[in-house]
Amino acid sequence: RLQKLKEMFISKFGSAPKFYARAPGRVNLIGEHIDYCGYAVLPMAIEQDILIAVEPVQTQVVQLANTNSSYLDFSTSVNNIQINKTKPQWHNYFLCGLKGIQEHFGLNNPTGMNCLLDGTIPPSSGLSSSSALVCCAGLVTLRANGKTLSKVELAEICTKSERYIGTEGGGMDQSISFLAEEGTAKLIEFSPLRATDVRLPSGATFVIANSCVEMNKAATSHYNIRVMECRLATKLLSKSKGLEWRKMLRLHDVQTKLGASLEEMLTIVEEVLHPEPYSAEEICKCLGISLEELHSQICSQNMQDVSTFKLYQRAKHVYSEAARVLEFQKICSEAPANALQLLGELMKQSHISCREMYECSCPELDRLVDICLQFGAIGSRLTGAGWGGCTVSMVPTDKLNTFLKNVKKAYYQMDGQRLAVENNSLFATKPGRGALVFVEA
Repeated sequence: RLQKLKEMFISKFGSAPKFYARAPGRVNLIGEHIDYCGYAVLPMAIEQDILIAVEPVQTQVVQLANTNSSYLDFSTSVNNIQINKTKPQWHNYFLCGLKGIQEHFGLNNPTGMNCLLDGTIPPSSGLSSSSALVCCAGLVTLRANGKTLSKVELAEICTKSERYIGTEGGGMDQSISFLAEEGTAKLIEFSPLRATDVRLPSGATFVIANSCVEMNKAATSHYNIRVMECRLATKLLSKSKGLEWRKMLRLHDVQTKLGASLEEMLTIVEEVLHPEPYSAEEICKCLGISLEELHSQICSQNMQDVSTFKLYQRAKHVYSEAARVLEFQKICSEAPANALQLLGELMKQSHISCREMYECSCPELDRLVDICLQFGAIGSRLTGAGWGGCTVSMVPTDKLNTFLKNVKKAYYQMDGQRLAVENNSLFATKPGRGALVFVEA
């Protein structure tokens, strides 16, 4: 693959690349939509990645090309980075990583670059292709400008810089992209960012299946509405408990301030919030603020026309999912005889909560989860933001081949469009390593 990329680079730019950078995609085994609420998640890097061949140049221009001809070439001055939020095109994700590093170091005359990108992560599939691109671009910019940072610092910068494109993410994707190690999943905790190895039990393989429904986080408001609903739930829970609600941003903050367990937080949600959707007016009444203040102080710009918010359901999902993550880690470390059954049960519960409480599934994902369970998966759930993208299933290793054959038949071969992409849509994966740079020998 490197050789092929090098040849394409030479034919494109007329000279050889000086170095390469890669950043992997990821699959989240459990812990969906809770990183931006401050809670730990449990992802692993996959073998699919973004690979960029790079040649630093004297001109202050970045030229970007892609081995996939459906992604158009792009070039821009490194001193004038403009990121268009309205149309999230592939090059804008590269520019996020570039701009993040430039701003961190206050680079006045950053190095220009010729870059050729090759990606094996299926796009808009919930396997974090966009964050892998942001991370890879950050790594490339760092190296081209002769700077160094720790992996943790890089992950934090890339998390912030992806927000230039309008995604209010929590940092899981960037963290696993940099901190992953071969052979182990990671429990990733935030503020401060740290990663702990989680050894997955033997006897099972994780299989990713793409629903073939594309979902682009930045192009949709679903994702950012959920972030906002969690923030509003935080404010209402804080106010009801006499905390300084204006300062509280994440559901985790409420738990910390109250010194409560996750189980106690679930009880508090039942007591304080009602299952019926809240109107903006009712939220204002609960908080004792004007509609104007709600819009200017709490809701982000693109939320102004959302009229109802489901706070009970979102908070319930977050606190229960956060508990499932800790339980998953505990089972992996204690490795009881029935570990696989227990982990499978947690994955199933996670999917039900994503479907019913967080409403981030879709009919195709639900169908795919059912098919996977029917054909022998011990656990199966959506992974990534949802509303399309992939499922992850835990399958007994000795049943893997039959499982793959049956799922192919039941989900992909019944539909012409899916059949065309089935080879990249269903695959077993093991924990891969994190982002790295290698130099042309």
